[in-house]
Amino acid sequence: MITFWIAAALLSVLVALPILAGAARGAKVGPTDEDPTLALHRRQLAEIDDLAARGLLSEDDGRIARAEAGRRLLAAADAAAPVENSVKVRRLALAVGVAAPLLAVIAYIFVGSPSVPDQPFNARLKSWFAADPATLQPDQIVAMLESRKAEQKNDPQFWRFLGLARARAGDAAGAAEALRSAVRLEPQRADLWLQLGQALVMESNDAIGNDALSAFREADRLDPGLPAANYFIGRRLITDGQTADGLARWRAILPNMPEAARPALEQEIATVQATGRLPGAVDAAAAQAQAQGAQVGGAQIAAMVESLAARLKQSPDDPEGWVRLVRAYTVMGETAKRDAALAEARARFKDRPEVLQGLDSAAQPAQR
Repeated sequence: MITFWIAAALLSVLVALPILAGAARGAKVGPTDEDPTLALHRRQLAEIDDLAARGLLSEDDGRIARAEAGRRLLAAADAAAPVENSVKVRRLALAVGVAAPLLAVIAYIFVGSPSVPDQPFNARLKSWFAADPATLQPDQIVAMLESRKAEQKNDPQFWRFLGLARARAGDAAGAAEALRSAVRLEPQRADLWLQLGQALVMESNDAIGNDALSAFREADRLDPGLPAANYFIGRRLITDGQTADGLARWRAILPNMPEAARPALEQEIATVQATGRLPGAVDAAAAQAQAQGAQVGGAQIAAMVESLAARLKQSPDDPEGWVRLVRAYTVMGETAKRDAALAEARARFKDRPEVLQGLDSAAQPAQR
């Protein structure tokens, strides 16, 4: 703590020193010191009077020369007038330069937390891995996944989770970049192409550009009739003036939509039929979110579960973490992952019956 205060004091002195030096130099010029320019112009007036008295200047020439010299003297006097104010300003700067560091230190003592140690990023990252994923913010999940890029750069599922987490954190461009990496690694997955298209739409403020359209068409090719992909394709067709084709796609996917999302799409169809145009951007965004159903939310949960699994690989002596992981895989229907996690946890905690009981309970599907 002493080191901090010494460093803070030195920095304050270094910052204030140029201000104080400049103000001190300026303060040496007092308000009573005469500007040498004024003396020069007074000498010129005296010389003109002397020449006129000796008959070396005519009366008219003397009057003109005296008027010009007088004008210059007045102009020089006006220019020298602010000297006193300039000195006051410099003195004020000197006072501010001295007071600012003192006020900053006093404010920090009362408002800041000088006794609280800094928490390096790696320590924060470790605490996030140890936390329940459901309690983390999107940017924290992004940071956790980013720390695993070197290890999992060839895993398309990792890039998918990173893309979805970035989208959740509001980084549309980063989401699109991650999802492009995912489709390069596994180009036969329709869900990756769909999510890439959605990220591109998000990046362009809900406009469906050519890259996004290509991604949606590829998703539809790999999984014909995919509702979310066909929704966006239909929307682009309507935007391009191909209203009949766009409405045909929407009507085709309507029976396969989640029941809660159908009214929104039906309303959009009715609006386009009546006006020939798409609804407003706000209504469209809401309909798109409904059309996607719970897909994004499920993907975010999956990303958090994978983060928990990665943490347990690094710090496996966490029985509560293993119970949460087994329960999460059970709820998600990931039977193979559940069984693998359950087997590993049972082997690790074979001498702790209370943990084994929790694991067995977590592996049981919820009773309906």
